[in-house]
Amino acid sequence: MRSIWNGAISFGLVSIPIKLVNATENHSISFRQIHTEDGGRIRYRKVCELEDREVTSAEIGKGYEDADGSIIPITEDDLAALPIPTAKTIEIVAFVPADRIDPLQMDTAYYLSANGVPAAKPYTLLREALKRSRKVAIAKFALRGRERLGMLRVVDDVIAMHGLLWPDEIRATDSVAPDTEVKVRDAELDLADALMDTLGEVDLDTLHDDYRTAVEEMIAAKVEGGGTYTPAPAAEPGGGKVIDLMAALENSVRAARTARGEKSGEDGGQEREAEVTSLRSRTTKSAAGKTSSTRKSTTARKSSPAAPKQVGGKKSTAKSAPKAKAAAPKKSTAKKSTGKQSASGTATTKSTAKKTASKKSATPKKTTKRASA
Repeated sequence: MRSIWNGAISFGLVSIPIKLVNATENHSISFRQIHTEDGGRIRYRKVCELEDREVTSAEIGKGYEDADGSIIPITEDDLAALPIPTAKTIEIVAFVPADRIDPLQMDTAYYLSANGVPAAKPYTLLREALKRSRKVAIAKFALRGRERLGMLRVVDDVIAMHGLLWPDEIRATDSVAPDTEVKVRDAELDLADALMDTLGEVDLDTLHDDYRTAVEEMIAAKVEGGGTYTPAPAAEPGGGKVIDLMAALENSVRAARTARGEKSGEDGGQEREAEVTSLRSRTTKSAAGKTSSTRKSTTARKSSPAAPKQVGGKKSTAKSAPKAKAAAPKKSTAKKSTGKQSASGTATTKSTAKKTASKKSATPKKTTKRASA
């Protein structure tokens, strides 16, 4: 790996020659700006505003723009004359526990490589001292024209250095937190804990950039297909607005367990599901209950004693049917309706019995007349 800085680690009176190497690399796919009409490259040219001509890199220097817009030239000699003791030295100023460093401060990471055979012994000494103390070293160093803060720690058998932001470069969180006061219930926290336990840990080496893979496939398809590409259908987005937090957490736990091939209630416990009933569903149930009650009442009215069926092979008189219908008025209470229906049924039975008796007494007379004839 190519070094970007050469210097030494100052560890008390010990000096360790080292080379600074980038510990990370950017795999993002970069694009060029082109003219959409003909595909020609678009390039930026450095032009002097006063002379209106392009200038070379050798003609370009540094300048500070003042508040009134005027430019104050700054030369390399001016910068070199500044008292920066860390210009070529990583000066260790303290050793602190690793948890004292806020991850918000961490910036670019570098590897420190021992520069030459004489540096191997002091380099190994510092590495082993950091391992045994379980601490990290806080250091100052200068890179690219400015003094920086760094943190040295051990990664495998190498000393790594993380560039740190200065404390005054970290913004306060006062204006970021929610303005409204929100109360979280224990049941919601329990479900959140269950979701965290179900998701569990992950091997970071298995994670990859899906978007970069899709871009690479698109470019490969365009190269093979002569500039045409048909993207795969995008997956449908998940639900819209989350209305019920409890239901969303429960569904998340179930989905996570299903993805991991687990069943509900695994690990010796049963999955607790909170019943979530919205106000609208209660109203619907109430309305359904009233509808069912109305249907039952209507059925009871229809099943009340009506006009009797045929007696002796003849239909009953038409007068009995209206009486039966009139005998079933609308119910005010269950007791009144039952009483009226019983009375109507008794009257109808008596009327039917009288008519049946009169018909039977009339039938023998007709038979006698036919016989005498």
